[in-house]
Amino acid sequence: MSSNQFELAQPPSDAISAVKFSPNTPTRLLVSSWDKNVYLYDTHAEPGGKLIQRFEHRAPVLDVTFGKDDDEAFSCGLDWDVRRIDLNTGEQTVISSHEGGVKSVVYSPETSLLISGSWDSTLHVHIPSNPIQMPATIRLPSKPFSLSLTATKLVVAMASRAVHIYDLKALQMLTSQSEASQPPNIVEIEPWQRRESSMKFMTRAVACMPNDAGYASSSIEGRVAVEWFDPSQTSQARKYAFKCHRQAVDGVDVIYPVNALAFHPIHGTFASGGGDGVVALWDGVAKRRIRQYQRFPASVASLSFSCDGKHLAIGVSPGFEDGKEDIEGVMKVFVRELTDSEAKGKAPKG
Repeated sequence: MSSNQFELAQPPSDAISAVKFSPNTPTRLLVSSWDKNVYLYDTHAEPGGKLIQRFEHRAPVLDVTFGKDDDEAFSCGLDWDVRRIDLNTGEQTVISSHEGGVKSVVYSPETSLLISGSWDSTLHVHIPSNPIQMPATIRLPSKPFSLSLTATKLVVAMASRAVHIYDLKALQMLTSQSEASQPPNIVEIEPWQRRESSMKFMTRAVACMPNDAGYASSSIEGRVAVEWFDPSQTSQARKYAFKCHRQAVDGVDVIYPVNALAFHPIHGTFASGGGDGVVALWDGVAKRRIRQYQRFPASVASLSFSCDGKHLAIGVSPGFEDGKEDIEGVMKVFVRELTDSEAKGKAPKG
C-alpha cells in the first residue's frame, strides 16, 4: 500500500455497512458492520489508528451516524430498531422501531432531526433532543435504499427508481407539532420534489453536494448521475449520467455496482466506490475524472471524507460480485491522506 494510505487495526469481522467520519473532529470515525457491532476509532491516535470502543447490537448494523456532537451516535439495522448510542458510557437507547430492517440513518445538525429509512417503506423523523416527542412516520411509495442530507433538504432514493426530496424545515415543523402519543405517528407531507432516477437500473447510493445545490446517485449497473435541485429548465438541462466502474475482461465489458458516493466537504468534488474494488474521484461540474486509485482487495462498501477534507475512509468488504463466498480477512478499513490538490476540481479550460 502507498505511504499516504494506511489500514486501520482491529477492523470488523464481517461485512462493513458504513464508515462515517465525525462532522466535528477529523480523526473520529464510526464503522458499522454485519458482525452486529458499531466501532469507534481515533484514526490517528497511533500508527494504524486506535479502536476506542465497540458497541454490540442484537443484529447486523446497516448504518451509523454521529449526532449533535462527538459523544452521540445513532445506529440502525436488522433488529428493526433505531438506537441512540452514548459514545462515552456505551449506553444504548431504542428511540423508535420500524416494521422491517432499517437501511439508513442520517442526522441534520441544522434542524436537530434524525431521520431513518426502513424496508417497511417508511421514514421515521425524530427530534432526539426531545425524547417525549413521538417520531413522525412518513409513508413512502417503495423501499428506501439510501438517504442523504444538505443543510435544507433530505434526498430519499427508493426502489422503482423513485426519488423524493423533502424540505427539512417542513419536516421539523410537522414533527414538532404532531401530538400523537402512540406509534405509528403517521403524518402526511408532500415532498418538495418528486423525481424519477435518470438511471435505468436500481439505485444503490445517493450523496448530496455540500453547497446545497444538488446530488449524485449511483446504480447497480456501473453508472453515476449528477442532478441539481433548481427546478428551472436551465438547471435541469445540466443533469447528466456517466458510465464508470467497468472493466474489459477478454473483450467483454464487465459492469460493477457503484456502492458508495461521498462529496468532498471543501472542494465539492466526489468519490465513487465500486464492486470492482476501485475508488475514483470526480469533478461533477467539469464532468471529468480527477483520479483513480489502485484497486483494493475487495468491493468498496462505503466512503467518507473527514470534515477538514484531508482524509478519505474506505470500507472494503466482499460484495460477492465474483461469486466467491470466502470472506476470511477481507474486511478492511483504509484511511487515505489526501494532498492539498488531490481532490481539487479541474480548472475550466480557456
